[in-house]
This record gives sequence, C-alpha cells and structure tokens, in this order.
Amino acid sequence: MDLFDRLQTQMDAVRLPLFAVTVTAAAQVNTPLIAILHWHGFRRATPLVLPGIEIPPRPVPGSAVQLDGPWHSFETVDAMLLDAAWQSGAWEVERVEQRGCNVIGASAAEALACRQAFGDYGEDSTRDAQLLDDETDRDELMQLAARSGYLRWLFRPVKGGLWNTLNEPDDTLDADGGRQPPCPVLPEPRRPNGRGRTVYRLGKVQRILLSR
Repeated sequence: MDLFDRLQTQMDAVRLPLFAVTVTAAAQVNTPLIAILHWHGFRRATPLVLPGIEIPPRPVPGSAVQLDGPWHSFETVDAMLLDAAWQSGAWEVERVEQRGCNVIGASAAEALACRQAFGDYGEDSTRDAQLLDDETDRDELMQLAARSGYLRWLFRPVKGGLWNTLNEPDDTLDADGGRQPPCPVLPEPRRPNGRGRTVYRLGKVQRILLSR
C-alpha cells in the first residue's frame, strides 16, 4: 500500500486543496483501510439558474478511498501513515485508538465517533452529502469496528493542502511544501488497553494550530 501516491492521484483528479486526511482501520489485521480525503472548496449543488434567486455553493464532499493491500501489524499501518504525512509536509499525525461501541457501557458519543470515523454522518448526510459516492466496504468495516474496536489516524497536508497558505517557517519542507522520504519518526506500539491518543510530531511548528 502506498497512501502518498494515492493522495497525489486524487488531488490531480479533484484539483482542490486538501484540508485533512483520515484513515480508519478496524482493530483486526489484514482488513481493508478506509481513507477519507476532506477537500477545501465549494461548488453549486445544482446547475439550475433561477432569476433573482441566489443558490449558495456547498462544501465539496470528501472522497472515500479503500486500501486493500495486506498488512500484518498495526506498526505497518503506522509507518505508512507517517511516510505519507511526512512526504505531504504535515506537522503532526494523530492516532486515536477506540474500543468497540457495541460493548456494555459504551456511550452514544462512542457510537457516533465510530460512525464518523468511517464516514457515516447520520442525519447530516441526508441534508447535505458528506462523501462522494464510493464503492468501499465502509458499512461492513464499521460493523466490525463496533465489535472489535478501531484505530483512526489524522494528518493535515501542507503539499497540495490548505495549510500551504500559512507559510509557516519549517526547515524540513521543500519549496512545494513536501518532504523527501524516508520519514525519520518511528511508529510507537499500540496502547495496552487499546484506548487513547498518540501524536507524532513532524517538522517544526512555530505556533499552535487550532483545528476547526
């Protein structure tokens, strides 16, 4: 699996800057990974033109990409994400580990987080499409994650991304906002209880960035 090349192919096709990339895996080796590309851009929801009525543009839906290559350890997925984030110029990678939400005592917030990790935004998706039509196995993988738990990674690209406009000083970045491989940051083991947040710091950040 080469996530960085897949990202470049998608960016060349969509021709919009990326706001963020998330990748989710059920806590079971050798299962497909779901990558969701969150675009920064707006477009008209319909070509219909009504005299005197302005139809506001809507955010461009994200793209769901399924990664089917074999993997035998979560450190392998970690390394792939770190490599893609490093080459994309991201300043950090966040890894969140969650238990299954079908267990006794799981809250409604845990169930919502699990659905959103796989691109299921519930009632919001009926009002405004959150994802482009895809042929992934998101629903089946979400059900597996609800039983066995899951991991979700997040990073924000500088190369080809929205964050390139910030012009943050970073000696590790090339002129186009990317970096040359290999990534010098090594994967960390999963947490013993399978729950928690790990943040990998990449490059140099001169100020705190607040997520929206």
